[in-house]
Amino acid sequence: MGKLNALTVKNAKPGRHGDGGGLYLLVKPTGARSWLLRVRVEGRRRDIGLGSIAKLSLAEAREEAARLLKHALNGRDPVVERDRRSFIAKTFRDAALATHIAKADGWAAKTADAFLSSLAEHAYPTLGDLLVEHIEAADIARALKPIWTAKPAMAVKVRHRIGVVLSFAKASKWRTTDAPMRELGHLLSRQEAGGAMAAMPYAEVPAFVVDLEAKAPTTGRLALLFAVATAARSGEVRQARWEQIDLEKRLWSRPASIMKSKVAHVVTLNEYAVSILRRVKGERGAPSGLVFASVANKPLSDMTLSKIMRDADLPYVPHGFRSSFRDWAAEVMPNMPEAVAEAALAHTIPDKVVRAYKRTQLLELRRQLLDGWGVHLAGKSNVLPLWGATAKIA
Repeated sequence: MGKLNALTVKNAKPGRHGDGGGLYLLVKPTGARSWLLRVRVEGRRRDIGLGSIAKLSLAEAREEAARLLKHALNGRDPVVERDRRSFIAKTFRDAALATHIAKADGWAAKTADAFLSSLAEHAYPTLGDLLVEHIEAADIARALKPIWTAKPAMAVKVRHRIGVVLSFAKASKWRTTDAPMRELGHLLSRQEAGGAMAAMPYAEVPAFVVDLEAKAPTTGRLALLFAVATAARSGEVRQARWEQIDLEKRLWSRPASIMKSKVAHVVTLNEYAVSILRRVKGERGAPSGLVFASVANKPLSDMTLSKIMRDADLPYVPHGFRSSFRDWAAEVMPNMPEAVAEAALAHTIPDKVVRAYKRTQLLELRRQLLDGWGVHLAGKSNVLPLWGATAKIA
């Protein structure tokens, strides 16, 4: 039997009143009354709000407390289990449509159409009728397996779009946990080289950089090395201008006009990226205009960087280095929040996630991540920065 009864709940004075089993009645000076469960999870004490007495009677609060304590003893997160009951059941198909409606206005028409059509063809057969709350990494892997090696470029896009849907579902309270995208690396094989967006495995990128550095420093080669160092799109690099660059602060402020998303974006420059810019600057004296200009002082052709890969007899494309960076971030820096890598790539991340960080902190975490990528490119990936194991949402 608990220590409280209906009368003591009604007449209790401000303070905390224990019922036993970790259940407490909290009474504020205003007279507001609510339930709290104190429980130990993985050796740490956690206080979990259960709701007001208007929401839960004493008997219901005891029942809920017992349920959550049982989950905690079985190794589950009691907060997740508490929230699960308030979540709306939503299938992946419904969540994808809702995601599309919410985001399509900010996408190009082609992107918006491809988002739904690719999911309909490759994700719905496996995930369409599953509740988003129940989708796990193994389910996503089953959906991707038929195209993972047969259509690697499409598979990468579908994987990203599934993640967008599940992240939207979590923000919409249709799902209690984050999208399990990082676990996919353990469930899917390495993709064969090939396809329109074939990416070099991140472990091979340092050797590629060394090989390219050994060749004559043409504008095209320097531009490609800069794209690798910054994980930027080819078009963004080809349209980079010196007025966008702040070498002292190590920032590249890119205007909306050169961005795929048509949203201005700042890239933090690691030491390797800065060294490339200084080499270009040294050759030009006091530079202005395009950073990587053609002989005619125009942006490099979109084929210039691709030709470098073909001349090296490599089955990869320049855009694939963005995937190389993303895979490195997920596998070598798993404790760095996923949103940091997505922001570094100028991918759209939910406003709720952005608000979870101070913008200055998010930029600093991105700087740390790209600095780590620069260390990797220098062939020192076995020396990981200490922050890799401690970065947390504030």
